[in-house]
Amino acid sequence: MRPDAGQYFYLTTQGCKVNQYESQAIRELWMHWGARETVDPCQADFILINSCAVTERAILDLEKLVRSFASLKPKAKILVLGCAVEADTNRILSLPGVDLAISQQDKRFLNQESTSGHKFSSLHIADYNRARAVIKVQDGCSHGCTYCIIPATRGPSVSRLPEEILAEVRQLLQAGLRELTLCGINLRHYGRDLHPKIDLWDLVTHLDNELRSQWTGRARIRLSSLEPGDLHPKTLETLANCSLVCPHLHLSLQSGSPQILKRMGRGHYGPEQVFDFLDSLSHIWPMFGLGADIITGFPGETENLFQETLEVVTRLPLSYAHIFPYSERPGTPAATFPDTIPNHLRRERAKTLRHRVQISRNKFLQTLLKVSPMHVVLEAKGAGMNEFYIECQVQGQALPGRNLLPVTPLEITKNGLCVGVLGEGS
Repeated sequence: MRPDAGQYFYLTTQGCKVNQYESQAIRELWMHWGARETVDPCQADFILINSCAVTERAILDLEKLVRSFASLKPKAKILVLGCAVEADTNRILSLPGVDLAISQQDKRFLNQESTSGHKFSSLHIADYNRARAVIKVQDGCSHGCTYCIIPATRGPSVSRLPEEILAEVRQLLQAGLRELTLCGINLRHYGRDLHPKIDLWDLVTHLDNELRSQWTGRARIRLSSLEPGDLHPKTLETLANCSLVCPHLHLSLQSGSPQILKRMGRGHYGPEQVFDFLDSLSHIWPMFGLGADIITGFPGETENLFQETLEVVTRLPLSYAHIFPYSERPGTPAATFPDTIPNHLRRERAKTLRHRVQISRNKFLQTLLKVSPMHVVLEAKGAGMNEFYIECQVQGQALPGRNLLPVTPLEITKNGLCVGVLGEGS
């Protein structure tokens, strides 16, 4: 079931960057077949929802969305793709208006084939519908955190061949994109299934070596979420030698308590490993943005254990963080753990952590006021993102086509920085 030539489709995406990539690949394929995209679901013959299942709230949001579309356009075919389908196919199919639930293993509506025959999703992209593109280099996860449903919805880790990634990167650069984010479900597992085995840092080095002569200073590569267990000397060596990688890291930290990390199934790293790495990184990158994912209120998180996380958050030079009160996900081991934390306490702890992160962010923004030039990838209405992953509002007139724009900081704003244009952009 797919739109025919001349029919309209509406596509909406929930969840992670991997879903954003897959939605773009579907968009390009359907338009290649002659279908037309619309921004108005009331005009659509087909409505495709690329779903998320990382929390129960994500499923509830999907159900609300489906009901809304079914009411707005009863005659439209509603298709649901993504992790929610794998998490509970019957639940999705029971929703009024859903015509097809497409599993990860049943993408028959995508007839692309890998050029190499390597067993990987044949999705690929040649352009992007935003100024900053994401590239999926890895899918699935073979780890199994106790709170996470994703290994059950996406399966074990599967990696994409470096030469296929490089070809896609070149295509996107030629299409005018100037910032590309390498993303996956678990980048730490990249390359373990390839022959010969490689890792993420081999891939980054390969891309940088192939692209640096043409694109240094004209384009950049950003890394998506990294596990702290992947912060080691080879990482430092790679970041020191690569000219295209943005000075910004996002860590899937989850907790600052070693005891809670073990209960989460993440006992392969600890806070001190992160601190030691960042101290060494500061000699390579004197200035860098740092984000983190943190869950608070996990079963068994006593007040003392929460204080351990609070201390870690206070010590880290965070420029932002995604703080989540723990949410039980049916089908995961953690959903059956005893010693649950009351919901109000989870929310209070999340609020406390966010306050500490805001203090750290304010310090970082004050420091950035002294950094000039910095470079912004322009997005909508004069706004964009700089290399440190700080949102910037560009003051003045930016010339069309200036995708990588040199700017100077002017003042701190609610969302980041106000900046002024410098010289000619790329």
